[in-house]
Amino acid sequence: MPLVILVLISGLYYSIKLGFPQILHIKDMVKAAGSANKSEKGLNSVQSFIFTAARTVGVGNIAGMATGIYFGGPGAIFWLWILAIFGSSISMIEGILAQTYKVEVNGEFKGGPAYYMENGMKNAKLGKTFAVAYAVITVIGVTFLMPSVQTYNIVQGLNQAFGFNVVIAGVIFSAIMGIVIFGGLKRIGNVAQRLSPIMAILYFLMSVVIIIFNIDKFPGVIMLIIRSAFGMDSVFGAMFGAAVSWGIKRGVYANEVGIGTSAITSASAEVDHPVTQGMIGGLSVFMGSFFVCTTSAVMILITNSYNTIGSNGKLVVEHLPEIAYGNPFVTNAINTSLPGLGEKFIAISILCFAFVALTAYYLYTESNLIYLIGGNKLGIFIQRIFFIGSVFIGSVISADTVWTMGDIANALMAWINVIAILFLGNTAVKIYKDYNEQKKMKITPVFDGDKLGLKNVSDAWSPRYNKK
Repeated sequence: MPLVILVLISGLYYSIKLGFPQILHIKDMVKAAGSANKSEKGLNSVQSFIFTAARTVGVGNIAGMATGIYFGGPGAIFWLWILAIFGSSISMIEGILAQTYKVEVNGEFKGGPAYYMENGMKNAKLGKTFAVAYAVITVIGVTFLMPSVQTYNIVQGLNQAFGFNVVIAGVIFSAIMGIVIFGGLKRIGNVAQRLSPIMAILYFLMSVVIIIFNIDKFPGVIMLIIRSAFGMDSVFGAMFGAAVSWGIKRGVYANEVGIGTSAITSASAEVDHPVTQGMIGGLSVFMGSFFVCTTSAVMILITNSYNTIGSNGKLVVEHLPEIAYGNPFVTNAINTSLPGLGEKFIAISILCFAFVALTAYYLYTESNLIYLIGGNKLGIFIQRIFFIGSVFIGSVISADTVWTMGDIANALMAWINVIAILFLGNTAVKIYKDYNEQKKMKITPVFDGDKLGLKNVSDAWSPRYNKK
């Protein structure tokens, strides 16, 4: 709960400081995400948005929403909305800082929290301490703890839909993952750009179709979510704390709010101005929360395809006897209106989403490893082997274990990153305000760190000064 409060207060603070761009400048965010300039050293804006959104349109939104409802009740969805509204400002701050302090290593852009902590903080020793701690935790957490959630949901989905052996599926999937990540950043970006958008649209449309089949129940579901969020529902009245914590927890997992990993993707992009990338980060949180998370959750609730467990360990709602939480809730929701389609559709959806999310995970851990050891190719090779092994492990462990591992990694990264953001956020606010002032003057915004009095700004921006 202390971390939940810290994230919410930080999000509210920076929303006010930035002037609520997540509400007033949605049009600019969409425009920023749609500019696909070619990049020789990183991802273009479209690829960057897809990578950032890959986590927001993936396992966190499908199995994650089911998990949130199971432990936190329907009210968890309301608190996920609150996180999205205020948390998008944190993602904007992270994206701006990541671009400002990115570096070029082996011909590719790298960056993220470790880089902006070291180069952005006024106290160099404190910045270095934060940076090393974050990088170490991210390398360990993203390499060994987080991949299993994705693989577990992939192999379980394939097993339920097609009868595939989970171990064999895990071996084949791990091998394919290895081929992609050994191909480098450009191959990863190209795979994501082709795979993620089509599946995201199909999943969203499927959710909408199921909701339309049950549209008469829609007003009641919305009221259930709101009443449960504040402990006013007769069934979920004692679950206020669980609703808040699980709504924020699943929102953080699904949308990366506060943990800093989306900033690593942001740093790998080549854009015209740091604020452009900040807007892309903010938009990804909105897209994941209000389009995919919400439709996914409403689809589960509107079809009564869920169970909810109380703090005493006993079920307070049991609509699906002997059905495990996670993907089965969503498959059952689809099957209520389209019998026999749920398992296959969710298995394919999870396969595509989780695959893209895992490639994003790999970028996260590699970027932080490079921060710690530089461009040492042997070290990077060993890390790739460990990562692929960790991907496989997810096929042979339990659901409770994989979700706990993922949440531990997220929490450790979030504590360090959000505290650092409180030290560094005003730098991003200054860059954002300068960007807006140039826009008001009807000139193309140019980022100039010297003009803003910033030190240690990335050399990647120097050629841009000369071009302008």
